[in-house]
Amino acid sequence: MKLDSHQHFWVYDEQQYPWIPKGSPLQRDWLPNDLAPLLAMTGLDGSIAVQARQTVEESRWLLTLADHAPMIKGVVGWVDLRSDKVEEQLVELSKHPKFVAVRHLVQDEPDDQFMVRREFLRGIGRLRQFNLTYDILIYPKQLPAAIELAKRFPEQPLVLDHIAKALIKDGTISPWREQIRELAQARNVFCKVSGMVTEADHAKWRPSDLKPYLDIVFEAFSEDRLMYGSDWPVCLLAGSYERVFALVEDYTRQLSGEARAKFFGGNAARFYGVQSERGSRQN
Repeated sequence: MKLDSHQHFWVYDEQQYPWIPKGSPLQRDWLPNDLAPLLAMTGLDGSIAVQARQTVEESRWLLTLADHAPMIKGVVGWVDLRSDKVEEQLVELSKHPKFVAVRHLVQDEPDDQFMVRREFLRGIGRLRQFNLTYDILIYPKQLPAAIELAKRFPEQPLVLDHIAKALIKDGTISPWREQIRELAQARNVFCKVSGMVTEADHAKWRPSDLKPYLDIVFEAFSEDRLMYGSDWPVCLLAGSYERVFALVEDYTRQLSGEARAKFFGGNAARFYGVQSERGSRQN
């Protein structure tokens, strides 16, 4: 199964999505019918839909979309991991076979140590009993906390979104490189090769600008813990779906056929526990 491990849907509302730039192509509805031809064009069988709002209702809405769109193989939703009622939310949502993971917009938290505070750690500790993984969305400055989180929960599957949003536009490599290598030493951590173009110069980026960062994550995580993600439609700020796909397709030509198969779906299917037949979790 070939998968896009990271994309979003929304019905646009300025109040619900204040982060969407005014006048950008993101200021409209983006739904499964918009993504379907892009997946078909690139030969992908489906995708993992990822939350874009921090509400339980968002998780329910994505699962409803998944009920009517077989191409959605899994949903990364949101629950309040710091709440005393987090287990109730997990009980409800995990009844749906396509609810596969949880994410929090940690990048927006002013506290760089947010992920290792007591309430959040308590919530992370509830995920394994529901067979759920966790998506880490952070900026480079929050990588030390991610490293500590991975050490505290060595049995909890984690995946780093957007290679931690490396400062590609500035050409900054350190200390991101060293911290990525340290994080990758935790065997429970995977990495999505996604969201890179929006961290580059939106108007002028070239594949050569991104190659140093690709080299580092491919060396650090190796072929068994990397997965392709488009970050569509957010990627449209800096490039079309086709251009984002071509970037990594060209880069991975150096890999074996087996490694490419893992990168373009195999690893994501294994990490999220989805099946090609029904797109449901493997229990």
